[in-house]
Amino acid sequence: MAKIKRGEGVALALMLASGFAGLGYQVVWTQQAGLWLGHESAAVLAVVAAFFGGLSLGALGLGPRIERSTSPLRWYAGLELVIACWGLALILLMAPASATMLALTGARPSPAWQWTVAFLGCLLLLLPATVAMGATLPALERVLAQWRRTDRSGRSIATLYASNTAGAVLGVLVSAFWLIPSLGLTKTAALCVALNLLCAGGAMLVLRGSSPECITVIAAGAGRRAMLSRLTLTGLLGIGYEVLVVRVLSQVTEDTVYTFAMLLTVYLIGTATGAAAWQRWLSHKRDSHKLSHQLLAALTLACLLGCSSLWAAETLRAQLLSGFGPGMAAAIGVEAALALAAFALPTLVMGALFSQLCAQAAQAGISFGRAIGFNTLGAAFAPLLFGVLLTPLLGAKWTLLLIPLGYLALMPLGSWRWVLLPAGATLALALLTPPLAFVELPEGGRIVSYHEGAMAAVSVVEDAEGVARLRINNRQQEGSSSSLWFDARQALLPLLLHPAPKQALFLGLGTGMTAASAAEDPSLRVDAVELLPEVIQASAHFTQSLNEGRAHPNLQLIAADARRYVRAASTAYDVIISDNFHPARSGSGALYTVEHFQAARARLAEGGLFCQWLPLHQLDLQSLRSIVRSFLIAYPGATAILANNSLETPVLGLIGRENKGAFTSLEAARARLAGAAFATPAPRFGIEDAYALLGSFVAGPAALDQFAGAAPANTDDHPVVAHLAPRITYAPDTTPRDRLLALLPALQITSAELLNEADPENRLSAYWAARRRFIEAGRQVKPSADLRAMLAQVQGPLLDVLGQSPDFRPAYDPLLRMAGALAATEPAAARALLQRLQQGQPARPEAGKLLSLLAHESE
Repeated sequence: MAKIKRGEGVALALMLASGFAGLGYQVVWTQQAGLWLGHESAAVLAVVAAFFGGLSLGALGLGPRIERSTSPLRWYAGLELVIACWGLALILLMAPASATMLALTGARPSPAWQWTVAFLGCLLLLLPATVAMGATLPALERVLAQWRRTDRSGRSIATLYASNTAGAVLGVLVSAFWLIPSLGLTKTAALCVALNLLCAGGAMLVLRGSSPECITVIAAGAGRRAMLSRLTLTGLLGIGYEVLVVRVLSQVTEDTVYTFAMLLTVYLIGTATGAAAWQRWLSHKRDSHKLSHQLLAALTLACLLGCSSLWAAETLRAQLLSGFGPGMAAAIGVEAALALAAFALPTLVMGALFSQLCAQAAQAGISFGRAIGFNTLGAAFAPLLFGVLLTPLLGAKWTLLLIPLGYLALMPLGSWRWVLLPAGATLALALLTPPLAFVELPEGGRIVSYHEGAMAAVSVVEDAEGVARLRINNRQQEGSSSSLWFDARQALLPLLLHPAPKQALFLGLGTGMTAASAAEDPSLRVDAVELLPEVIQASAHFTQSLNEGRAHPNLQLIAADARRYVRAASTAYDVIISDNFHPARSGSGALYTVEHFQAARARLAEGGLFCQWLPLHQLDLQSLRSIVRSFLIAYPGATAILANNSLETPVLGLIGRENKGAFTSLEAARARLAGAAFATPAPRFGIEDAYALLGSFVAGPAALDQFAGAAPANTDDHPVVAHLAPRITYAPDTTPRDRLLALLPALQITSAELLNEADPENRLSAYWAARRRFIEAGRQVKPSADLRAMLAQVQGPLLDVLGQSPDFRPAYDPLLRMAGALAATEPAAARALLQRLQQGQPARPEAGKLLSLLAHESE
């Protein structure tokens, strides 16, 4: 008896370690697959489907042979060795295999082809390991059966399943929160390989000694086909529920790498607890059919309760955040609480139901391998069916309500007493609840459009003043109709830094106004790549109002992933401009890696220029240092510019060139501005002259290198930004203005790093110094509707800035506007201000005209 208990303990430990390795691999392979699939949500769906597909093939294909074998222990050890070997092989093969899949997908695939390559590619790439994984649980269960000499009624299966799932929980948490941030993907995968080897060796050393015995499977009785169908459909519905809840909660949570880890953890804990509870309290029940019906009815109600929590998720999140207080741990705890509300009851019953069905299958003569094989076969189809096909077609609400209806359909016709309450509750939710669309609506505002796609929900919301905003999953704002000035600068600044661009590529579309501003130059062909077709559709609302809706035949919108397009496209571009992607959002960190920056450089034509915009209002300085270090590896002579002088939404641009060397001369910059053919002239966007253009620079390569310091590079293998950036999203400890003001002293540039010639009269250097002084003065300003109060705050500092650099228009223009507003009520004060503005300034007609007008009126 002691020997049997020791064997069971070892088996449970092996399942724990094997589960840890399995989910550790899944986390690693999901992030690696996202590098060639193009987006992490697509990778999650594809890798989950590949995992369950391989598990199913392993259980169904190898399960019968293991059942007939007299050496299941050797089978188990061999399977763990296969997993280890293929895990090791993928460390070497993932990069070339990914390149092959990338080439097969192409730069601009159709949705059907993209998803086909994604699902089948992942399935084939991971198949040897996942097939072996699928057979490990049946093999170890067969080993335990030899030790027990039982009829394998299913009582030990639940314990093994619970232990394996508990290991999976540890694998998710430890990999996402510690191993990958600390070691990177390759070393994390290597650790999983070591665990598989340990499982193989431990099993052969400790579990030897059971006598060879071939257990004959009882001939299948009546209802065998119905039992397999039930196992398949419960697998389909269970993973379908997970996919849909994760999708809905992505509109409420921060949608980081930690968000998915917490959601998956809660799901796994629930199923493991349910299996353990069934083993402890339900496995002895005599009427197994009645228990199955009760569990199905309970699962239907549990899913309905879990679904109901989703409508309250936003309110619950706000209440919990106010109660938990600040801090990253508290914010992640809130996401875990949302996951508990949606997953706890359903997954608890799912784990118990799976254990019950496996026990019934054994009684009906169906082997455990066959039972788990059909269950995971259903699970393999869930991501495609529910995530890719049904959600865009029906919406999240109606797709979710199919889950409890599916469980009800598994109950026999005569069990109406178990069906009535769940069916009534499902009907009530269908009729009485609004769509599961989370859209933050300002007071007096309205929803202009809302579209649910395969990867995200996209909305356009208009406030009471008519300002429209584009949001992805409600959490990520992509721009607004009031930001044309800023959006246009993000296009024009990089374009004007190239002497004669003919082809430009924009990575990320947003509202579309940045790319459309570039397309105002009829001599420039503009390609804009956007991952979400729903964003392309929504962007029309913003661009139709740009310049009276003028068409841009030279602008081509491409529905594709930016990272994949850069690698797979054949066009060489003079200028590539990458949007300021939120670095903490799922999948966005891959757009800030060394490998992506190098791929962009390879896509540049001779003398080409790449600009990567960085949202300082969404980035902590530690993450910024890693991004800068990564950029410098790809572009050693990189420089940096500021898109604007805002303290609230500062945006930094990293500029890299296809070849090294100084950028230009002042005369060349003047010629470029004079020859620009934009329909709306550049001065309308604050680029009046060569000093305004070149004055946007803030750092040269030496200053950037010093700022980056010893920060680790963000690479495909070590995605440090994806794990660092969420901290400031969950619990910001500084404001954007704090970060900008802390950053500016670390950034320096000299005219020698920028120009091929000396800076005449040091006017450019004076402009840079004036800009820093202007930004620093802004932190003391408190906005006021009172013109005199504002003038009292800003007049002295702005005049001092102009004294340092008369070329600095951002200090001149506000004072000119204030003088114009003041002229109506206090002409003498307006005249005095205008006279101050004219002192020491370049010849500018605006102040003189206003002074002449005031003089005429005084006469």
